Amino acid sequence: MKVTKAIIPAAGLGTRVLPASKAIPKEMLPIVDKPAIQYIVEEAVQSGITDILIITNRGKSPMEDHFDRAPELEQRLLASGKQDLYDQIVDLTKIANIQYVRQKETKGLGHAVWCAKPFVGDDPFAVLYGDDVIISDNPACGQLCRAYEEFGLATVGIKEVTAEQILKYSSLKTEPLRDNLFRVTDMIEKPKPDQVLSLYSILGRCVLPSKIFGILENTKPGAGGEIQLTDAMLQLARTEGMVGVDYVGTRYDMGNKLGILQASIEVGLKHPEIGVTLREYLKNLAKTL
Repeated sequence: MKVTKAIIPAAGLGTRVLPASKAIPKEMLPIVDKPAIQYIVEEAVQSGITDILIITNRGKSPMEDHFDRAPELEQRLLASGKQDLYDQIVDLTKIANIQYVRQKETKGLGHAVWCAKPFVGDDPFAVLYGDDVIISDNPACGQLCRAYEEFGLATVGIKEVTAEQILKYSSLKTEPLRDNLFRVTDMIEKPKPDQVLSLYSILGRCVLPSKIFGILENTKPGAGGEIQLTDAMLQLARTEGMVGVDYVGTRYDMGNKLGILQASIEVGLKHPEIGVTLREYLKNLAKTL
């Protein structure tokens, strides 16, 4: 079944990037000239997604404004002869059918996904984590959607991390299928060193069947007293298995100060307007380090 719906959980408080995130949603922090949330929405659209639900909470209205019309700005751009900028701004409002729902209590990622049940219905859906921008010529979400459509099983985006990092993430039990595809049959969240199943962890993306809602309904609060999506996915992994896609792309953690800087620098180096100048600046700066 073709995947055309996606949800973007973006209700987190952004405590790791305070004080910047006190007044500005972390999803609106820019990578050069576009906010992080725009990169995620564009990835979804390039993957064949037509309907997107963004899970928000208080203080996140700038995200809604970003994808809405701005008549005064548009008129000013036209009056100044800035047709290209005008086209960019207006095209952004037509990029997809974007809806919003508030997660009134921050009860975890599992609860955020649960809030999307009326939007999803009985369809499969992609989840693009609001903290994770993945830059790739081959959209990561699309790589997962194709695997879901082939195997009909819950599909997770996975990456190998270090032995130190795996203790903070989820560790997956994997078996190779082919190329960059794996069968996932078990997982453990934040394992102790002797519980590590592999160095593969779920990072940033997944595609799930609607049956996940029935599991979430009976999922008790886990780590941090929150309803964890990985607890629900664990049931799918153990009962029917999941597919892991070691996706092609560079992931930036936009809930992390270093991740934000890395994204800005690496994307900036490829930017048509500033790439050459930034490269020269960094070369000169490197001489002084």
